[in-house]
Amino acid sequence: MKPIITASECASESAGPRPPVLLDVRWQLGGPHGRPDYEAGHIPGAVFVDLDTELAGPPGGGGRHPLPDPETFGATMRRAGVSRDTPVVVYDGGQGWAAARAWWLLRWTGHPDVRVLDGGLAAWTGELSTRIPAPGEGDFRPEPGALETLDADGAAAFARSGLLLDARAAERYRGDVEPIDRVGGHIPGAVSAPTSENVGGDGRFLPAGELAARFSGLGAAGSAGGVGVYCGSGVSGAHEVLALEIAGFRGVLYPGSWSEWSSDESRPVATGPEPR
Repeated sequence: MKPIITASECASESAGPRPPVLLDVRWQLGGPHGRPDYEAGHIPGAVFVDLDTELAGPPGGGGRHPLPDPETFGATMRRAGVSRDTPVVVYDGGQGWAAARAWWLLRWTGHPDVRVLDGGLAAWTGELSTRIPAPGEGDFRPEPGALETLDADGAAAFARSGLLLDARAAERYRGDVEPIDRVGGHIPGAVSAPTSENVGGDGRFLPAGELAARFSGLGAAGSAGGVGVYCGSGVSGAHEVLALEIAGFRGVLYPGSWSEWSSDESRPVATGPEPR
């Protein structure tokens, strides 16, 4: 099953005999809360999910967006009507990062049928609704571990002997600027692969062949153990894992990402355009 769905496919399935549960995950790093935009208009039937409080645990030693407590996450999904045997479609405002985070978490906790709306709400041409739905309680019970993850040591190992991609903007990778975390730069050995290059000007993912060519050029074809991925706090990195899956590669996320790595002054930091 493809991990993404077009707006026309989503509209067709929503009108069919087995409609997907729709999750609205609008979010911006450092921006306004997504709930007011959701209330102003969302895809009919979609339930709002907050990334900062429901798709992440409290900031701390695990980074700015550590993995949520599985039971808390499960309760959020059940409240939204998610069951194990119901398909799920997640979308955000168009950037794709937040939707990919929800997609990755559902996959990591064992949900078998979840897709991201390609292009997000901006791609939706149907009507919008201001009605807040009240779905019936779902039965989804998270079983974490369905997807592999990396800790700091595992990310360092990927950087030494495999391929570790840094999904942040190139200027943050180089260490030219660092607006959020303690220090700029990257994990020594990591290769710059900005998430923004996974999509076209319309915010939709590039075709699978183009993505495969991109990641092969970065070394993915020769990385037998999969491709490690990190970003600032495990959000845009999920988008890179999604792009890798579209391209036919297995991405392994480091959820703590740079916000966790850089918080420990004993860990090495590389700067400049080269991996080391």
